Amino acid sequence: MPTDSPAPADTPRTPPAPAAQVPAPSPERAALPDPGSGPTLRGPDAPKSEPATPRGYRAVFAVAEFRAVFAAHLLSLLGVVVSELALTVLVYDLTGSPLLSALTFALGLLPYIVGGTLFAGVADRYPARRVLVVCDLLCAACVAVMLVPATPVAGLLALRCLVAAIAPVFTGTRMAALTDILGEGDLYVLGRSLLRIVSQSAMLIGFGTGGVLLTVLSPRGAITVTVVTFLCSAVLLRFGTQDRPARATTGDGGGTLLKESLSGARLVLGDRRIRALMLLFWLPAMFVVAPEALAAPYADAIGAPPAALGLLLCAMAVGHIGAELFVGSALSPRNRSRIVLPVAAVGLLPLLVYAVRPGLPLALAVLALAGAGAAYVIGLDQWFVDAVPQELRGRAMTLLTAGLMTVQGLGMALAGLAAEFFPVHQVVAGSGIIGTVCALLLVAEVRRTAPGPMSDTEGRDGADRHVTSR
Repeated sequence: MPTDSPAPADTPRTPPAPAAQVPAPSPERAALPDPGSGPTLRGPDAPKSEPATPRGYRAVFAVAEFRAVFAAHLLSLLGVVVSELALTVLVYDLTGSPLLSALTFALGLLPYIVGGTLFAGVADRYPARRVLVVCDLLCAACVAVMLVPATPVAGLLALRCLVAAIAPVFTGTRMAALTDILGEGDLYVLGRSLLRIVSQSAMLIGFGTGGVLLTVLSPRGAITVTVVTFLCSAVLLRFGTQDRPARATTGDGGGTLLKESLSGARLVLGDRRIRALMLLFWLPAMFVVAPEALAAPYADAIGAPPAALGLLLCAMAVGHIGAELFVGSALSPRNRSRIVLPVAAVGLLPLLVYAVRPGLPLALAVLALAGAGAAYVIGLDQWFVDAVPQELRGRAMTLLTAGLMTVQGLGMALAGLAAEFFPVHQVVAGSGIIGTVCALLLVAEVRRTAPGPMSDTEGRDGADRHVTSR
């Protein structure tokens, strides 16, 4: 599946530059300068001379807790991808039904909105480390039940739904925990970037690994690997991260978890600024999945060889990874902020090339370029974490994750439906046109909701008061 710095000072309607923000540093990074901010010291007590201090992505890996989170993410994600492939094969072997086999994949997306909406309060109500470890253990238990030969197909699908419902709670909690581990500045942005790169890479590596495993193991044998990866992830998070208190108390008057979750969603979506930023994450992602959803019929339409399908499915991820690495390592926080709105506005335009029904080489270039357009999310991450107050951060990020996965699934379904009535290349080009129009409207809304010309501290405090007063 896929996908998480304020703007220049000379652009009055865009958010302030993240380099000016001075969040309270966590102990792990107290001695680290702000990556990409140049030699300027962040305060009078900043280290006077540490020329060898790591910068950029290296600075993120210098934080021991992040290394544990990164390793846990890599292991569990590879396990999930392998289990998706193995479970699909297992369901097909048991039923011989292509519909149920495809439904196994769809059930990995649909429950996200349920878990992300109804259980989002978990992310703020309980300590992050406890939530992450319990989520991993619950997923390991669900997948372990899949190994029982007597488990019926309906049971397999129900367990798949349960794992998918847990996923947004885990991801949202981890996203919020990164602000505790890396701070709210540039290290957080680069840490999120690294986790996204792993997610994109896992799609390329995980399916290949799963395919190899299925040549030597039964589907249930391959699923066993996922149980092990979830358990290893739980161990890494339990012993590799600090135990921190929960962000929020039991809420207004000790309400129920469901009430807190729904109240958090109302507060987050009710704030115009946060809502605009969320939609800028969601809507481009909804339209950019059209060529991937229709890769098989498009390869058939242009008479491409069988291997072309794999290339069409990988091209966008390759473009995304390359652009994310470049933007994260070569651009300063200020410049990453400068490109957010322009790249978001034009990122879907490459899909218009599909209108001429391009051959395989040109189609691959178009997909790689469209994938590179997602690099605006690096700067958008900083804007989002600045806009959301700490006590709502876990719920906001859980909702962000759930919405992102849901709209991508919806985008795939709508693309498939449209392809029943129109040629595939026209559907993809149409997605580019409609998506660009939506992106332009959202860019205008994000500009309108940008903080005024005030200090970063004043802007952040004002944003916090605005949201929590609702």
